[in-house]
Amino acid sequence: MADKFFWYELMTSDHPAAETFYAAVVGWKLTPFPATGHPYTVVEIDGGRGVGGLMPIPEEAAGNGLKPCWVGYIHVDDIDAAVAGVKAHGGSVHHGPDPIPQVGRFAVCGDPQGAVFNMLQPEGPDMPPIAMGTNGSVDWHELHSSDIEGGLGFYKAQFGWSGTGSMDMGPMGTYQFFAMEPVESEAPCGVTAGGMMNDVQAPRPYWTFYIHVDDIDAAADRVKAGGGAILFGPQEVPGGTWILNCLDPQGAQFALSGPRPAA
Repeated sequence: MADKFFWYELMTSDHPAAETFYAAVVGWKLTPFPATGHPYTVVEIDGGRGVGGLMPIPEEAAGNGLKPCWVGYIHVDDIDAAVAGVKAHGGSVHHGPDPIPQVGRFAVCGDPQGAVFNMLQPEGPDMPPIAMGTNGSVDWHELHSSDIEGGLGFYKAQFGWSGTGSMDMGPMGTYQFFAMEPVESEAPCGVTAGGMMNDVQAPRPYWTFYIHVDDIDAAADRVKAGGGAILFGPQEVPGGTWILNCLDPQGAQFALSGPRPAA
């Protein structure tokens, strides 16, 4: 699991409202985690496997203007070495490394283009992997960047990721597929975990994460019923999956992926 995204965290301006919204939209089970000393909710898929968490925006971050957002954690075996690597490869370290009681040590970082990601050196044994297509898990990781060549180069050097081919999107440019592990071929393959694109409309580079649902149309209805907004979709993508880009009621952007069941 090392050097891969494995945990996804929402920092929000209304923690109870976010719990209600995401439990209804995604179907996550919510479990309080008091060990941090601050409000924190672990979100779990069927079987009790944690996949992420919900928490209020920290006071200091809110004071610096942080708005509700999702952030992904990349698993590392040595947080000190990983932080040194981020700096050496042209990225930035915004916070840490710091300990989280009963969890591990983490750092808040940015790639050279400014997209934020976290790194975590966990305590204890690794969690079991999750099969793609599991309801409530993250199926796809998408980097909206200002320089996908530079971005891919950073993640290759820092984490050993690989390019796995690309797709021409016409006026929107190139969509670069990637795997969160070394692969020998540049052709698309089963280990592809996401894509990278240059997004001139984005106010800043960012990561977005596609959460799997079992019915994309029903999920869209739940988003709207819960006070969220649909930004894009449902749209079919290669492979027959459908996607939605959404805003939750507090303004955090998130995405959903899943099938459109036959009528």
